[in-house]
Amino acid sequence: MAAAALPPLPPQFKSIQHHLRTAQELDKREPVVAYYCRLYAMQTGMKIDSKTPECRKFLSKLMDQLEAMKKQFGDNEAITQEIVGSAHVENYALKMFLYADNEDRAGQFHKNMIKSFYTASLLIDVLTVFGELSEENVQHRKYARWKAAYIHNCLKNGETPQPGPIGMEGESFDVEREEAGSSSVHSGTTQPASSSTYEANNIPPSNYTGIHIPPGAHAPANTPAEVPHNTGVTSNTIQPATQNVPLVDPSLYSAQSAGEVRLTPEDFARAQKYCKYAGSALQYEDVSTAVQNLQKALKLLMTGRE
Repeated sequence: MAAAALPPLPPQFKSIQHHLRTAQELDKREPVVAYYCRLYAMQTGMKIDSKTPECRKFLSKLMDQLEAMKKQFGDNEAITQEIVGSAHVENYALKMFLYADNEDRAGQFHKNMIKSFYTASLLIDVLTVFGELSEENVQHRKYARWKAAYIHNCLKNGETPQPGPIGMEGESFDVEREEAGSSSVHSGTTQPASSSTYEANNIPPSNYTGIHIPPGAHAPANTPAEVPHNTGVTSNTIQPATQNVPLVDPSLYSAQSAGEVRLTPEDFARAQKYCKYAGSALQYEDVSTAVQNLQKALKLLMTGRE
């Protein structure tokens, strides 16, 4: 999909290699998310090193890929409008997180759910291209990375992981050095990596990032854009659960404006954001999130308050 292959990844850009690999994996089924993964890598790379020749060359080729994608998907609101793009990426990240979390709490431990936890954390990184992360997303990212490393290490050591948020803060991990050659990323291909093992980066374990995720083991959340039989997970583990639709906020029935409600431009922007979030949630058949955001928008417009 991207116009030209990227040159080998400079060592300085090791921290963005997995974001670029995630972009490759999502190019066909989630091009919007893939675009923002590359944009995140571009922005982060510029901050790390934009002066040395190898880094400048890499960033230039990455910029070419971004421009090609922008041209190809120029009529997609999720590319042209940040509010829509942010909602799209956030909803996809949440779907990945919830899939893995549900598998974890059900005691279904496998490589696909580890991959989903870790990918969710990478996509929350990507959300920083739209601004500062919410506290909720900061916690989701920390938890997802910890869970990915914790479950990986348990399975590697022949131990049974404990489901749920057990002892996160005190967890310590045996961190290995990443195998040589895993830092090169190309447009259409990735460096070979074992599909049956997970190598760890040489990053301090307190960062909860000591895990290398191989390509090709992506486990999607249950979204219409992805086909269950391609996930490597038996179908009975990803069947959609009955959705609990939240009750309508009773205050909306009695909400009456005391005279004329004066809405600021910020109020209109927030209401629009909630409506965009709702629309994006419906793309993933997430009724609960859609209803919650629509109620927030309605309350804000009727009362001037959230």
